[in-house]
Amino acid sequence: MSRVAYVNGRYVPHRAASVHVEDRGYQFADGVYEVCEVYKGHIVDMTGHLDRLERSLSELKIAMPMTRAALRIVLREVVRRNRVRDGLVYLQISRGVSPRDHVFPPASVRPAIVVTAKAADRAKADRMAEEGTAVITVPENRWERVDIKTVGLLPNAMARQAAKEAGAREAWFVDAEGYVTEGAATTAWIVTKDGALVTRPNGTGILPGITRKTVEEVARRDGYRIEERKFTPQEAKEAKEAFMTAATTLVMPIVSIDGASVANGKPGSVTSALRARFHEVAELEAL
Repeated sequence: MSRVAYVNGRYVPHRAASVHVEDRGYQFADGVYEVCEVYKGHIVDMTGHLDRLERSLSELKIAMPMTRAALRIVLREVVRRNRVRDGLVYLQISRGVSPRDHVFPPASVRPAIVVTAKAADRAKADRMAEEGTAVITVPENRWERVDIKTVGLLPNAMARQAAKEAGAREAWFVDAEGYVTEGAATTAWIVTKDGALVTRPNGTGILPGITRKTVEEVARRDGYRIEERKFTPQEAKEAKEAFMTAATTLVMPIVSIDGASVANGKPGSVTSALRARFHEVAELEAL
């Protein structure tokens, strides 16, 4: 079965989906995006993702291209038409198509929207979680408003490429003061030797993770202590456990940082428990 995309009001074959050459998302990275997990035929934490989408749009002064209710319908329909039971649904909104000019176009220019969906191999992801994965650290070089989920991801892409070349899956950005901010596409966590879950406080320097929020709910329900504070790569290397969270990875154990093993170099019990219980707390919206 061929894939289907939604582009500016039309469901079209994925291979034929396209946007105009003067779309501002292409010209200026003038747009935002969201990614939701699809789990057993349900879209996960859609409310949280749409809340963050609306905030990102508001921060950039881009209008919603349709009502939230209509957008929910489109997201579910794209997943349904692609017959995705486990995977991801991707949503991107740009300021629209207008002759190239740094200044915003007139209000009459409508935002452009694209939605796609694809299946993922859940068994493969679970096998990776059983083994754990590696991260490297890189200097923070992004703009100061990474709390807005924009499509301007070149530093993130370069960090991910550096990770791949080093045999790792993810890169953690480290700020000028020597503290971890977040991953190129994930939230960074450690578990201290006394069992506390540590992650950096939300602010303009990191993206407020939707998966992070659900993990926090799981942790509190199960009696874990959460500390929102900064931590260094060295503290992470000396931690009891480390992990990352995102819609694309859920709760993924980290067993190596810059080549140094975390604890015994195997996924820890806290991380594994959080991953196993994640969907017990997450919002699941049926198609």
